Amino acid sequence: MSKAHAHHDDYLMPKGYSFYLFGLLFLLYLFDYIDRQVIIALFPYLKDPVDGWGLSNAQCGMLVSAVYWSILICTFPVSIIVDRWSRKKSIGIMATFWGLATLACAFTQNFSQLFAARTAIGVGEAGYAPGGTAMISAIFPERIRSLMVGVWNSSIPLGMAMGIVLGGLVAGTFGWRHAFGIVAIPGLIVAILFFFVRDYKTVNLDKSDHPEANLAKQTKAIRQSMSKMDIFRAFAGTPSLLMTYLGFSGMMFLSTSLVTFMPTYFHDIQGLAHDQANLMTSGVLLTAIIGAPLGGFVADRWFRVNPKARLLVPALSAVVSAALYIIGFGFMEKGALQYVVFVLGGGVSIMYTSSAIAVTQDVIHPGLRAMSYALCVITQHMFGSAIGPFATGAWIDAHGVVSALSLVPVVAIVSGVIFFIGAQFYERDLAKVAKVRIEAEER
Repeated sequence: MSKAHAHHDDYLMPKGYSFYLFGLLFLLYLFDYIDRQVIIALFPYLKDPVDGWGLSNAQCGMLVSAVYWSILICTFPVSIIVDRWSRKKSIGIMATFWGLATLACAFTQNFSQLFAARTAIGVGEAGYAPGGTAMISAIFPERIRSLMVGVWNSSIPLGMAMGIVLGGLVAGTFGWRHAFGIVAIPGLIVAILFFFVRDYKTVNLDKSDHPEANLAKQTKAIRQSMSKMDIFRAFAGTPSLLMTYLGFSGMMFLSTSLVTFMPTYFHDIQGLAHDQANLMTSGVLLTAIIGAPLGGFVADRWFRVNPKARLLVPALSAVVSAALYIIGFGFMEKGALQYVVFVLGGGVSIMYTSSAIAVTQDVIHPGLRAMSYALCVITQHMFGSAIGPFATGAWIDAHGVVSALSLVPVVAIVSGVIFFIGAQFYERDLAKVAKVRIEAEER
């Protein structure tokens, strides 16, 4: 056994170093989502015709959409570079590009310049999720993979909440341009540190005629490089992976619809002021800080006795959260008890992410992991977040917000069924994955 595999407890690198590397990934993801949300806190300033630029709501929306469309377009080609070249160099370069683009926002003079800078931010952020997911999957033992992915993803709601709060605070105290620099400098520092971390060696795209064979018994005679068709079949011929992508899309449809229109519900139906409505919605969102790691913990523990748990937890998360939201919106009067149901729904609805993301790493060749999660990102945005708010908004215009938010959770029930179907194929798909040794770079 090589030194790279001699570390205790199945860690690819020393345990302490693994958590140091995880800390850098967590900070990058946190800064990423702080930066995405800062712009929302600056809308009142940007729309001000005197001290700002007098932007319309549509233009403000474009500044948010620019980042996501850049990610959608760039994430797959970037993931190929991540998988086939270097995780640490790819993430370091992208984080540096992102930090400089974020800093450039503070010096823009008009909408067009700011839109271009926001587009560049999306390009820089395109590889974080695929690259970070692949690194976490490699450096931590499989038995805690869902948990670590869950803790990492808890940085998303934390960053979103911090971005809105810090953006408004800095803008109100020092001026709105200064808010763009909140995470630019610390982000650049982490980016520089990433160039000096240890990576795992790029995995050769070898296939085995006997994937169930022990690594020590596999010989060069039974191993050969994967062709482009082999790579295509690795994705298209893995039902649990395809079901995970589709299930993810439905849950993103639900979450983005609720994030977008829950404030409208609290304002229009419960008569709360806009700032109070936003605060109530934020309270629901912040439950994800607990829900994501908890879902990973439950899935990892259940996985020990039933491997299907990787997708059974997402199935339960989807169905239970849908039931809570349907009851809350459709059958309860406003009040503390209803809000408790919403909070529970928020926590349960995010529990699927950890183990669902882990599946995108489990059932695919280790040399294709970044690409696997990139495809998940593309699918969830195209069929989930890109159409959810639009479709929900159209239903609200026609039938009202209560009707819409009572109906949207039905999509999560469909996701639950899809996850359950995927679970029936998980063990078979896992057994097909070639047993490839992952090795850490030398110090």
